[in-house]
Amino acid sequence: MRHIIAILLQNEAGALTRVTGLISTRGYNIESLSVAPTNDPTVSRITLVTTGSDQVISQINAQLLKLVDVVAVEDMTSGDHLARELLLIKLQIAADHVEAVNTLLRRVGGRVLSPKPSSYIVELTSTEAEISEFIANVGSFGDIVEVVRSGVLGISRANPRLHLVK
Repeated sequence: MRHIIAILLQNEAGALTRVTGLISTRGYNIESLSVAPTNDPTVSRITLVTTGSDQVISQINAQLLKLVDVVAVEDMTSGDHLARELLLIKLQIAADHVEAVNTLLRRVGGRVLSPKPSSYIVELTSTEAEISEFIANVGSFGDIVEVVRSGVLGISRANPRLHLVK
């Protein structure tokens, strides 16, 4: 099963390497990984997506909590949460396809960042499946030059189970 794991860790040199090393040494692939500072500049939040049984993920989470730099861990897959991904895509489209692309963008809630047909850059924030579908659809209007995806970001809808204790 696919799991979205949120991790708070101290902003220390090598902390991210220790987290990813723990996952990879157990033979699991990291499908996506997003890292950024939180509102506390000494702490970063990792959103990591991997696959494995509930039991294996539970063991990995327990091992993560044993790392000195890790402050908190939450497997968001088990609770009510939102997951989104950011897409930046550069297209080369003919001028007569611009309106069709704009119509598709309005339907999915995206926006144009650079409107030149030779370098038409679009931004979309949505679910992973909707972004994949958008990429497949927009490719019929022109050439896809470059695709940049953020990887999954997730947040719990409930009261935060992942928080700093000060």
